[in-house]
Amino acid sequence: MTDTPALPEGYETSTDPDRLDAARVHHWLSTDAYWALGRPRDKQDRAIANSLNFGVYDTVSGEQAAYARVVTDLETFAYLCDVYVDRAVRGKGLGGALVAAVRDHLRPYGLRRILLATHDAHGVYEKLGFAPLERPDEWMLLPFAP
Repeated sequence: MTDTPALPEGYETSTDPDRLDAARVHHWLSTDAYWALGRPRDKQDRAIANSLNFGVYDTVSGEQAAYARVVTDLETFAYLCDVYVDRAVRGKGLGGALVAAVRDHLRPYGLRRILLATHDAHGVYEKLGFAPLERPDEWMLLPFAP
């Protein structure tokens, strides 16, 4: 059984691309996310344009408080990435609730798997049903220079 954390009162999730604060997302990721430090704004904007995006928003101010991006064909596979919660609101459960919202949004598509990579948040994802790869020897990586 996996947890389905609810967003704290005063916050809501949305996949509406018009609500995204792309400048804020770029700032968060390019200055504070170990996996995206220095990412150029134009690259981030293209990533947003070619992905399914999730935002968490303050229901009073409308300000974006968290972000997640999914690369998917909506048929067989999804890659969850760029999960970020604004430092000012961390500790309220927004990250877990956001990932649960992503998982629940994708569930009806019948995907075989959702993949993600994390350096430091294994516990957050495990509570939501994610597990280490059972057979990492079956996976391959083709790295390109940054």
